[in-house]
Amino acid sequence: MKNKYCGYIAIIGRPNVGKSTLLNALLEKKLSITSSKPQTTRHRILGIKTIENAQLIFVDTPGLHAPKNQFKLLNKQLNKTATLALKEADVILWVIDAARFTSEDELILEKLKKWREKNKKNSLSLFIVINKIDNLKDQNSVLMTIDELSALFQEYSISAEFVPISAQKKHNLKKLEKLIIKHLPESPFYFDEKTLTDRDDGFVASEMIREKLIRFLGQELPYATTVSIQSIQPKTTVKQKPILHISAIIWVEKEGQKKIIIGENGKKLKQIGEQARLALENYFEKKIFLQLWVKVKSGWSENPLLLKKILE
Repeated sequence: MKNKYCGYIAIIGRPNVGKSTLLNALLEKKLSITSSKPQTTRHRILGIKTIENAQLIFVDTPGLHAPKNQFKLLNKQLNKTATLALKEADVILWVIDAARFTSEDELILEKLKKWREKNKKNSLSLFIVINKIDNLKDQNSVLMTIDELSALFQEYSISAEFVPISAQKKHNLKKLEKLIIKHLPESPFYFDEKTLTDRDDGFVASEMIREKLIRFLGQELPYATTVSIQSIQPKTTVKQKPILHISAIIWVEKEGQKKIIIGENGKKLKQIGEQARLALENYFEKKIFLQLWVKVKSGWSENPLLLKKILE
């Protein structure tokens, strides 16, 4: 009987480098929502993949960033969620955009250096995942990027292995997966082999609705917007076909924001609902009946108790 290997792999990086896209590509199923808007991911999300004698437990995290004055508490909580993932990780995948290394990347570099100094005995493996290499001109550009980053990491006395990939095009992901497995500790599996995530159906549904809000409204979408599921119940139709009834509330902080989401005569909310329903049907692999409401809860993004409840 083969030995089993199992461990946690934290996916970290600044906003908009493709962390969630990478998670979905590695899992070969969409679990974490994606968009071009910063701070799309707000939660610690486990994505679990079992391959023969190895179980990879990926931890998708919010983008690490410098908190701004507006929504300061929310941004601090997002950073805290991302940082805590380091404590339980056996492997870190630090995702960097191949095209540019920014001041927010430097903040992560400083954070990693301090973390390493405090945990010198920790045998944690670090991979620098250089994403979006398909946006570079040629192979020489990829090699130059690796050389520049390697020199920078040597200055900080941080040892790491560099892996160039394209999460969008699924390029070099098999190599990354094999490298991760080599660095997992020998251990029994933590989850059932068929488990995809530790999150329940309600959480997945709320996130998929929020993704459609972000994608449909773009810059119009208020930053302080969240979604809560009121009920999710399987039912059968007259023809005995299974259908999942989902009822959800979209929360905003102001009446004016509510109007933006609903749109004239409810047109925008209807379109958002249609897109969300299709995404939910694809995930749950069954027909969905979706009801959406928009409600106002003033100041939720700066309320510590509400934030803890929403972002846990």
